[in-house]
Amino acid sequence: MNHLLIIGCGNMGGAMLAGWLAAGEPPARLSVLDPALPEAPEGVALYRDAAEVPGTHDAVLLGFKPQQLGALGPGLQGLTVGRTVCSLLAGITRAQLAAAFPGASAHIRVMPNLAARINKSPVILAETGLDASAREAAFALFDALGSAVWLEDEAQFDLVTALAGSGPGFVYRFIDALAGAAIDLGLDEPTAAALALATVEGAAALAAASDVGPATLADRVASPGGMTREGLNVLDEGAALRKLLTATLAATRDKGAALSRSS
Repeated sequence: MNHLLIIGCGNMGGAMLAGWLAAGEPPARLSVLDPALPEAPEGVALYRDAAEVPGTHDAVLLGFKPQQLGALGPGLQGLTVGRTVCSLLAGITRAQLAAAFPGASAHIRVMPNLAARINKSPVILAETGLDASAREAAFALFDALGSAVWLEDEAQFDLVTALAGSGPGFVYRFIDALAGAAIDLGLDEPTAAALALATVEGAAALAAASDVGPATLADRVASPGGMTREGLNVLDEGAALRKLLTATLAATRDKGAALSRSS
């Protein structure tokens, strides 16, 4: 992939663009097609209409909403002929991408999260049509945003999207709830918010660097009969937290299937 055209540069596309530039990608290797984006980073070409795009790109990244595929797809086909189509469209399968862009040389489903902006995102990839060299080049491009992983079983894509793509939203909600609980118990809001964020940040960093799993780390924090253990007992009773998160991931995964059916 020598030149990537990002079509629709909203929150996720913008985070990826920022991440690539932060990783040292030359701005001239990236361009954007978006009628609503106020401006692009310095050196990144910005086009307002498909007719303006010079055609120097060899890959496109679809960054609009999956519900827009039916309306926007036909007008974009000319930009995809003989090129690799990379898609951020949640729930849209490779078969649907191939049907929408039959002239493309390859189709890749891509699922990062907003941590791509700081090069800390998992990036899930599933492809059709890449040869070994192109597969290696695609992996290198997306791995620069954090850590890329090929998913060979596309049937699991909605589930990994729920976990790694939507997961930050659930973590942010947990941070907010942790702070909110402390506020409800009498702590002032600024202190509660700062401590909750610092606590989760430190715990995640330690978990990433540790040679043991998070369950073991939780037990190391909790002394028998101590304060932490008393709190963990609440979370662990009836597997309450795991059941809540299982329901959360299931609802998110199933929405992906619904988006696929409606597109």
